[in-house]
Amino acid sequence: MSFNHFDDQGRAVMVDVSGKSPTLRRAIVGAKVFMSPATLAGIRQGEMKKGDVLAVARLAGIAAAKKTPDLIPLSHPLSLHAVTIDFSFDEQAGCILIEAMVKALERTGVEMEAMVAASVAALTIYDMCKGVDRSMTVGEIALLLKEGGKSGTFIREDRE
Repeated sequence: MSFNHFDDQGRAVMVDVSGKSPTLRRAIVGAKVFMSPATLAGIRQGEMKKGDVLAVARLAGIAAAKKTPDLIPLSHPLSLHAVTIDFSFDEQAGCILIEAMVKALERTGVEMEAMVAASVAALTIYDMCKGVDRSMTVGEIALLLKEGGKSGTFIREDRE
C-alpha cells in the first residue's frame, strides 16, 4: 500500500491535484450520539435548556465542513457547493443519527469535509446537553457513501 501524503524522502506533502480535472464529488458520513432516554426525548421535544440543539448542531456542522483545511493539515481548500446535516432518532439504540453530506465540483474528494461536519455536529449535541447527561458518548463516525473521481463510487455495505 502506498500513501500519497509523503514524498520519496518520507516528508509530509499536500498531494498535487492540479493536473486532475474537476468532477462532481459527493460524500455522506454518519455519526451517532448515544444518550439517556430523557435527553433524547428532551432534544426531540425541543425542551433543552440551551435551546434548539439540532438547529445549532446543523449550523456547527455546516461551518465545520468549510473549515476543514484549517483543521486537517494536508487537506485541500475546496469550494463546497452543498453541505447538509440531517438527524434522525433511534429510540431503541438511544441515539441520534447524524448524516452529513458534502458536494463539490472539484479535483479531489470531499470525504474529510463530511467527516469533520458529522464530527462537529455530534460534538455540538454533546456540548449542548452535557450539563444534563454526562453519560453521553459520541461514536461510530463512518464514511457511508463516496461518489466521483477516479476511484468511483463507494457504498458502505453495513449501512442501515
